[in-house]
Amino acid sequence: MSGSRSPDHRPRDAERRRLDEYRHGMRNWRLWGPYLSDRQWGTVREDYSDNGDAWGYLPHEQARSRVYRWGEDGLAGICDDTQRLCLSLALWNGRDRMLKERLFGLTGPQGTHGEDVKELYWQLDALPSHTYLRMLYKYPQAAFPYERLVEESRRRSRHEDEFELIETGVFDEGRYFDVMIEYAKADEADLLMRVTATNRGPEPARLFVLPQMFFANHWSWRENHPKPTMRSYGRSCIVAEHRMLGHYTFHVEPGTEVVFCENETNPAVIGLPKGDGVYKDGFHEYIVNGDARAIRREGPATKCAALHEHVLAPGEAWTVRVRLVRGEPIIPPFAGFDSLVETRRAEADRFYASLQKDIPDPDARLVQRQALSGMIWNKQFYSMDVYRWLRGDPTLPPPPDSRRRGRNHDWRHLNAEDIISMPDKWEYPWFAAWDLAFHCLTLALIDPDFAKEQLLLLASESYMHPNGQIPAYEWNFSDSNPPVQAWAAWRVYQIECEANGGQGDRGFLEQIFHKLLLNFAWWVNRKDNQGRNVFQGGFLGLDNIGVFDRSRPLPMGGYLDQTDGTAWMAMFALNMMRIALELSLEDNAFEDIASKFFEHFLYIAQALNDIGERGVGLWSETDKFFHDVLNLPDGRMQELKLRSMVGLTPLFAVETLEPDLLKRLPRFSRRLHLFLSRRPDLAGLVARWDEPGLGERRLLSLLRGHRMKRLLLRVLDPAEFLSDYGIRSLSRHHADNPYVFESDGARIHVGYEPGESRTEMFGGNSNWRGPIWFPVNFLIVEALDRFYHYYGRDFLVECPTASGRFHTLREIADEIALRLTRLFLKDEDGRRPSLGEDAMMQSDPHFAGLVLFHEYFHGDSGRGLGASHQTGWTGLVANLLARKPAAKPPAPRAPPA
Repeated sequence: MSGSRSPDHRPRDAERRRLDEYRHGMRNWRLWGPYLSDRQWGTVREDYSDNGDAWGYLPHEQARSRVYRWGEDGLAGICDDTQRLCLSLALWNGRDRMLKERLFGLTGPQGTHGEDVKELYWQLDALPSHTYLRMLYKYPQAAFPYERLVEESRRRSRHEDEFELIETGVFDEGRYFDVMIEYAKADEADLLMRVTATNRGPEPARLFVLPQMFFANHWSWRENHPKPTMRSYGRSCIVAEHRMLGHYTFHVEPGTEVVFCENETNPAVIGLPKGDGVYKDGFHEYIVNGDARAIRREGPATKCAALHEHVLAPGEAWTVRVRLVRGEPIIPPFAGFDSLVETRRAEADRFYASLQKDIPDPDARLVQRQALSGMIWNKQFYSMDVYRWLRGDPTLPPPPDSRRRGRNHDWRHLNAEDIISMPDKWEYPWFAAWDLAFHCLTLALIDPDFAKEQLLLLASESYMHPNGQIPAYEWNFSDSNPPVQAWAAWRVYQIECEANGGQGDRGFLEQIFHKLLLNFAWWVNRKDNQGRNVFQGGFLGLDNIGVFDRSRPLPMGGYLDQTDGTAWMAMFALNMMRIALELSLEDNAFEDIASKFFEHFLYIAQALNDIGERGVGLWSETDKFFHDVLNLPDGRMQELKLRSMVGLTPLFAVETLEPDLLKRLPRFSRRLHLFLSRRPDLAGLVARWDEPGLGERRLLSLLRGHRMKRLLLRVLDPAEFLSDYGIRSLSRHHADNPYVFESDGARIHVGYEPGESRTEMFGGNSNWRGPIWFPVNFLIVEALDRFYHYYGRDFLVECPTASGRFHTLREIADEIALRLTRLFLKDEDGRRPSLGEDAMMQSDPHFAGLVLFHEYFHGDSGRGLGASHQTGWTGLVANLLARKPAAKPPAPRAPPA
């Protein structure tokens, strides 16, 4: 592809040129990016306790004073792609008891519903090359209410809403600063940082602004490890020297006070004599406590800050500028500074204007742009060497013996030092395998190269277990995430094909296919308890939706035959078959493996639909729904007749085969027909295999048309799954009719919970017993699209149920997508449902256009819940907003006979 023109021969904008330059190795525009975590404290990586209490071992209160082992964090920060040198912001309003260097939030045990960031910030704009980044932080002028947030949250029960920062009153009368942080690149390693603070309050207010630069501490863990240095150079320069990065110059505006300290632990915090050194909390001690001994004026040091202080009049905006450049000083460093920042912002406007040319609604464009920007801001440098983490470092006392037999002890091979897309850099500052797969579909809209790199990363030898398992997430790498990587790889390939006029990256597709062969084998060998193609994979993404915690042994013994586990594997097999068929078009060696996955899909389809010799299957003829089946130790089997998203997962496993494709792959086609003629029992389980469909297409699906309609009858019923804002994860039927499980004296109730979780069974802030959850909603939309591709315009389904209105499956997919996007878009009253009932969020002019992307949403009102800042998969709203709705029919259609 040309580096100067797009596939339709239009001149490429500046950002597209930069991405081409990066792709071809001409310039490393991704050398610096928003890779600094929002929270490093309280993570498993930093936990060296003897009881696995990550939250307690390194809490927020100590984060300003204790050095981190495996990474860094900061407010609105960026760093190089190895996180050796970092740039972030610190603030002080003259009243807080601590310098604001990082975002505050409640730990898992403190939060009413688990961990919960308690700050107001928005990631407003970003380019994939990181040449322009912009975020907004709202900083109270009153003392930040740390203690009140903790105490009130402790007082509230799980049956109450979370206590939010805005409820404390610190933003009343506009008594806060809007702090806008912008980064712009003049070159790949020439970074401009502009901080603009505006006083929204009615009175003058004082503010300290400290852009700060620091080296991540790599020297404290190894003997004789070289230590980098910073020191003053002239009146307004700091020179930073690092043996790997080389020489950087940090420019501050003339007359700015510069202070230094060391990025090292203050011994007093861990119970040792303080000594006479300067430590990580030096700026806090100097500014908040007035201790001049806590800093140095000239260096050498490993952390520095440019200290600015100003009293802002009501409505006044005040700007601070710094510049970090690789190499020698730039003279003059601030000439054309603001002009360059505005140029980069204009380039971002052009980049998104081109991307959004088919989205007419300006509010939809705003929402999509912020969703995509949040995906970029939530990239993070992730470092963890499990072998070294288990054994400890030579300069420190060894970890407790329990560590070698505890969390992640069997993942010694895992050695990560990579940029990874995170679900949320505060609430989830660690990768999650299946979350990441969904992220990649959204990232592919703006940077398919990065999306492909991410999918390959977790399947690489540094991450994938030798047995073929992909690590789930930091708290338990051995947990079972839904195997959606093949689906994501195929969809990323398709998205790139569409953007490039049909040209896709077959090299990527073949590379990921080979890696996923190992993962598929792991699933088959480890998660099929009885060798019946019925799977028992743990929580499989739907953790809090069932009767039991499926990540743990069942309290009464036995095991579960899981509808979702089985459906995920059927989907996995179809996705692998489809990738193999695509690769077969240029290499017929893949035809045989495509046939193998086709046959494997049929065996799984049989297992899902067949009641077997024991008379109990996953499909309930009485309930017309899929359920899990409990296999008790004494041989009894019991259907768990709970109507949940688990029962809808069979919809996801669907694929169509085009007649042209079968003609081009005669070996696959011959083997396919030979197998089906030999096993008509299996052919009959696949929806209409032996009947030509629209345009002679063939359909592979776990559901016949009848069963699909029975499921959709519940899915599209407002009294069950259909909400005004998407598909609920548990049927509303269970609000008045909770499911009750009874066995050997045990009695468990499962009821519809549209909002926050009321059970502590699963910990954290997870709750899937009713709320709307983007990833599975997105899969439903895509599945309906594929069903429509086969059934066409004559296959009509009532939507909503009992409404008397009938629609094609494509129109129903459009309707669900519309309801999901409605969460974020202004309604006729100018309200965004996801922002709930908060008057300030909904109507204050200084909050206008600020959108949050929550983890999940209230099943009835649409209010955002859980983690609140671009929780990875919710970025899929960007893909839905780019969706082209089906053309409306020329005339109303009568319902089918």
